[in-house]
Parts: sequence; structure tokens; C-alpha cells
Amino acid sequence: MILITGATGFIGRTLVRQLSSIGYPLRTLIRPSPRTPRLPKGVPVEVAVVSLADVRGLRAALRDVDTVIHLASAENQGSRGDLLKADIQGTENLVGAASDAGVDRILYLSHIGAAPSSAYPAFRAKGIAEEHIRNGKVPYTVLRTSMVYGAEDHFTNNLARIIRTSIGVFPITNGRRTVVQPLWVEDLVTCMIWSLENNDTLNKVYELGGTEFFTLQQIVEIIMDVTHRRRLLLPLSPLTLRGLTVFLEGVIPNFPISSFWLDYFAVNRTCAIDSLPRIFGLMPARFAYRLDYLIRRPWYQQAWSMVTERISSLRSR
Repeated sequence: MILITGATGFIGRTLVRQLSSIGYPLRTLIRPSPRTPRLPKGVPVEVAVVSLADVRGLRAALRDVDTVIHLASAENQGSRGDLLKADIQGTENLVGAASDAGVDRILYLSHIGAAPSSAYPAFRAKGIAEEHIRNGKVPYTVLRTSMVYGAEDHFTNNLARIIRTSIGVFPITNGRRTVVQPLWVEDLVTCMIWSLENNDTLNKVYELGGTEFFTLQQIVEIIMDVTHRRRLLLPLSPLTLRGLTVFLEGVIPNFPISSFWLDYFAVNRTCAIDSLPRIFGLMPARFAYRLDYLIRRPWYQQAWSMVTERISSLRSR
């Protein structure tokens, strides 16, 4: 049995679908919430409604579990997120409970740039969480990634949304040219599954990224090309852009960009360009070739697609 935390997130939903298609028995850890969890439809999976702060509940959720995949994080909640409670203390509680339950392995998804001494909250929280995992008694595999993108991500979709709603200009940092290696979510999930099936990955840390290096400006320009929306790029200092983001987070509900998100482009997040081919035997997808999901179809095409999907589902019953 595999227990997955953060299964309702962008990466978690993709992972659950893939693991289920292979035939793995799955259990998802869902924090108590009045909202219905966004689990993939039609996927057989057990659900344990437990907070990472509930140690006794974690022990019960880990019954008969041999592998834990830890994806849960408060990063995407922006200013509402509590990295200390969710990422640091939550990971510590999970590692302790997994040790008590005799779990065989923990697979943890982290960031390139994670370090306990980092000046950036998201990277610092991931670095401390990694320490809890490495110092625990359960064998582990840590996968550090660069920016991950895909159809349900908080990265390219949020950029496209802001580009679409902005009027004429798009603010962008004029600071030093930090670069990232965008990694397609399906490639990441393939590496995660391969790691689970290979004991040589135990007690090791891997850094994963695509084969292309991009600055934030280059990424924005690619997304504008894909979505056919041109905006004038307005250079702002990193401090000004961060202050503007914090302000907009406070006044606009569900503002798509957070100060945590800006941290991702504060430092270079790169690794060996051949990391996936060399370690996992996988050639990563090229960034610009996997962005079709950003293209918005006319409303009548969307309506027709919904009708045809509904008819197909009725016929298959």
C-alpha cells in the first residue's frame, strides 16, 4: 500500500492516475476541510482524512502502508500558507509516525535550492524538511526539482492568466538573470515511479530538471507566443515587484502569484543537463512543445467538447 500526501495537488493528481493505472493500491492523506477533495475521477483510492499535525491519526492512516510519497506543502496557498506547520512540523510528524508504523520507504519531493540556511522561506522550509527525513529511521529518496509544469500547474497557467488579464503591460523583474530548467510533470512522475521500483535510489538525493535553461522573461515570452497575446514587458526591481505582489495578494482574493512563487526565480534552479537521461534513461520533453493546454478555445468548442464527452460517458455505461 502506498500513502500519498498532497494527492489533490497538481503533481499528486497526475501521480495518482499513473500509479492507479499500473495497479498499485493507493491511500491518500486528505487534511480536514469543508471543501470536497479534488481527487482524479474514476480512480480507485482509499481516503484518510487526517491532518499532518495529528500524530495519532497519522499512525492510523499508515496501517498496512509500506511506502509514503510526501508531496504536501503550503507553498501554493501564498500568504495563507503556514510553511512551519505544514512543511516542517508536518514532515517531522509524518517521519516519526512512519518509523513507528514500520514503513519501508519515504519518497519526498523537494526543490533544487532547498537548504536550511536559505534566505527564502520556501527553500528553507524544504531544506529543514529534508533534514527531518534524512535524520529519521525510514529509508528515503529525495527528488529535488526545478520548475514543474503541466496542464493543472500553478506556474504556466498563472502566468498565462495574468498575461491574459493584464492591460498592455506585464511587470517583470529586472534583477540578475536567474535561470530554471522547466520539467514536464509526466516526466517527473515517470522518475518518481522508477525510483519506487529501484532500490538503488534508497537514501539518495537527486536533482531533476529539463534539458533547457530559461529566464523568467524568456518563459513569459514563450507563453505569450503560445497564447497569441503580446504585452509590453515592464522591468521592475525585485524589491518593487515583491512589494507589489504582497500588496495584490492582500487585496485581490485568489491572486495567482505569491511571494513564495517569486522565490522560485530568486536563485538559479539548475542541475546537470543530462540528469534525467543519465539517471533515469528518460529524455525530457521540450518546454514549448507541451504548452497546448494554455490555448483557450472558443466557448462553442468548449461546449461541444463537454457534450461529446458526456455522450461518450453515457454510452460506456
